[in-house]
Amino acid sequence: MTREEYLKQLILEDSGTVKDFAQKIDMPYTTLHSILKNVGGAAIDKIIKICNGLGITADDLANIGEPYTEGYYTDREAAEFAEYLRTRPGARMLFSAAKDISKEQMEETVRYIEFLKSKNK
Repeated sequence: MTREEYLKQLILEDSGTVKDFAQKIDMPYTTLHSILKNVGGAAIDKIIKICNGLGITADDLANIGEPYTEGYYTDREAAEFAEYLRTRPGARMLFSAAKDISKEQMEETVRYIEFLKSKNK
């Protein structure tokens, strides 16, 4: 996913339309549209304004598409899901996630464990 695609996804989740988001952050729609189409580059103050409107940092945006290297997991979504499982009492299960497992594989593992548990009731 490109940075522009990521921004557009967040904008649509936040405001429903690019035009509505442009109004929200007081930026001309044509400017925002051009940024999302990666036309002619974007001034850093415009990028910061978009990021602030979305509640993300410019650093977050800069790291889109970069390999995730924090901690044990190689996938950010997998790391977040593992943390969710670790901290949610009802989701603490006896399984050990491999370092390179994806979030989807973890979810599949959780469904399988829940299935096995349901057979023993």
